[in-house]
Amino acid sequence: MNSWANRRVVALAGGVGGARLAEGLAQLLPADLLTVIVNTGDDFEILGLSISPDLDTVLYTLAGLADPARGWGLRGDTFHCLEAVQVLGGPTWFRLGDRDLATHLLRTHLLWEGRTLTEVTAELARRLQVLPKVLPMSDDVLRTWVLTDEGPLAFQDYFVRRRCEPRVSGFQFEGEGAAQPSPEATRALDSADLVILCPSNPLVSINPILRLPGNRERVARVPSVAVSPLLGGEAVKGPLSKMLRELGRTSSALEVAGHYQGLIRGFVLDEVDRPLVTQVEGLRMRVASFPTLMTEVGQRTQVAQRVLEFAETLL
Repeated sequence: MNSWANRRVVALAGGVGGARLAEGLAQLLPADLLTVIVNTGDDFEILGLSISPDLDTVLYTLAGLADPARGWGLRGDTFHCLEAVQVLGGPTWFRLGDRDLATHLLRTHLLWEGRTLTEVTAELARRLQVLPKVLPMSDDVLRTWVLTDEGPLAFQDYFVRRRCEPRVSGFQFEGEGAAQPSPEATRALDSADLVILCPSNPLVSINPILRLPGNRERVARVPSVAVSPLLGGEAVKGPLSKMLRELGRTSSALEVAGHYQGLIRGFVLDEVDRPLVTQVEGLRMRVASFPTLMTEVGQRTQVAQRVLEFAETLL
């Protein structure tokens, strides 16, 4: 890994897959050279609290605190407060653990004091002893809405409350055009030697980051690699496969590669999808195929190392 000792790597991430690859990268790269820019299109408010699900998943994972079975929330957390909220008739569809609540309380408090989300995230990272820089994609509001056969649903309503049941017909991004990438995220992309698009949902986790003004151009100007979140046409976690099919698209690594065509120089797909390599290469990108499942901690470092080795061929 000596070739990466002085190079700046930026990972674009959202959800469990993104957090797991970020954790693998953090095991291999100097902390001051790794920046993780995280989707905030899923952010919302509930019970008066400001919730940033993807930021929290990345922070908890990098801190070694994430629940290994669920991938989100804190390992060993309890839900006594939520049970009391239920008795009182409050909303409990979004599972807020007792220790997890401390994160949301502090975030909300600091935002009320006038801090930016970037500043708040840095403070949380410091207290959780997370060494790589973790940045929200924006300090402005850019919210993902899922267009469904039941009407538009805010992302968490679709994903958690409705458990991805409504049929998807498209997406809208509230605040698009007004929201700007944070200055810190802009600087990170402008100084990057490599950008890695983590195996996150390209439609609702990576797209919000790329839709911010100038971000596609910033990613395209440097060597960039995307890792497919699909294995054999199915997502390890999340609704990507269902979304693609309902949108009339094929649920495959080739479809994901096509989604990023013209943006990235390299694409990683799982070994089970090796028969697609020639077709992906036809999209004018270099391709690598190897095991990408990251359910175990050791697998995350292995995948990250293979991704970095592949990326070196693009420099």
